[in-house]
Amino acid sequence: MTIRSALALSRAPVFAFVAVGLTWGCVAAMAPVLKARIGVDDATFGLLLLGTAVGLSTTMVLAPRWDRTLGRWAMPAGTVLLALAVLGPGLATTVPLFFVALALAGATSGLTDVVMNARVSAIETRASRSLMNVNHAMFSVAYACSALLTGAMREAGWAPLAIFGVTAALILLTAPLQFMEVDAPEETGGPPPRLPLGIVALCGAIVLIAFMAESTVESWSALHIERTLGGGAAEGAFGPAMLGLTMAVGRFSGQAVSARLSEAGVIRWATGLAVAGVLVAAAAPVPWVAYGGFGLMGLGISVIGPMGLALAGRLSAGSQRTAVIARVAVIGFLGFFLAPALMGLGSEAFGLRWAFAAVAVLLTLEWPLERLAARK
Repeated sequence: MTIRSALALSRAPVFAFVAVGLTWGCVAAMAPVLKARIGVDDATFGLLLLGTAVGLSTTMVLAPRWDRTLGRWAMPAGTVLLALAVLGPGLATTVPLFFVALALAGATSGLTDVVMNARVSAIETRASRSLMNVNHAMFSVAYACSALLTGAMREAGWAPLAIFGVTAALILLTAPLQFMEVDAPEETGGPPPRLPLGIVALCGAIVLIAFMAESTVESWSALHIERTLGGGAAEGAFGPAMLGLTMAVGRFSGQAVSARLSEAGVIRWATGLAVAGVLVAAAAPVPWVAYGGFGLMGLGISVIGPMGLALAGRLSAGSQRTAVIARVAVIGFLGFFLAPALMGLGSEAFGLRWAFAAVAVLLTLEWPLERLAARK
């Protein structure tokens, strides 16, 4: 299946992935501004990023119910809420308001994320095609474009609220394109079957580590380039943008690779690339070397999360798919927001270079998990 046909087959969730990518690309590129505006140190800023995890923790309970209740409206309605929530960081000027704003953004983003991944998994099952990588690639494209646009607006002197307002408008434009018919819930007699906790735990751990590594670069790469390596605002914004661009390349390539290798095989090779990339970025003496490291990491890390979600969907019964993906996604996305907090603490204690090096050690845990996944 070509990339174009894969995008056409999963058009509705593609635009939901774009909406979520626009959100976090803007937030990542705005991190230096947001941190300076509320006047906190690295450790405190990292802990404040836990606000997104607090909001996300509601997703596990709400997303399956939201999906069942709204059906074809679940994705576009969630995206409208996300567009409203993204204005929060632009309005927050104090520590408590910033925490609340991130909690709302995390809750609405997680809600949309669970539903869109479940939609992709359902289409994969019906069409017997691998689609998860190409959808996650569109997240990366939107993330990179949003980071670059945000960097340009920062360089031009735009106010934070204006920047987030532009992002919110772009997110809203995707909502009407997200409608799709959904399968009716399967009727089962008696009590609902128990969820496969082993699958949830294994796939959740794979996605957790991948998203922890990805989120540290998204949240701290701009600061690493601007503060550690002396880059300007546009150079700092190019750090997360480089990650997004190379992750898009990796995921589009992964669309073809996944047709030839198992999920576990893809994870094995991708982890090696990601580890090498993080170490290059950590040791970089100048911004352009760091860009190379972030790019190499992006190529590797890009396919690990989608493969973990695809594995969870493939191993789950149709009636349980949304619930399983919801739990795997929440485990993964908790790492997406917990990791920046840990990164802040590590940066405060040892510096950003050593904090990035610790990410490489974390990624090596994917190899034993991959061996377990290969036995499924």
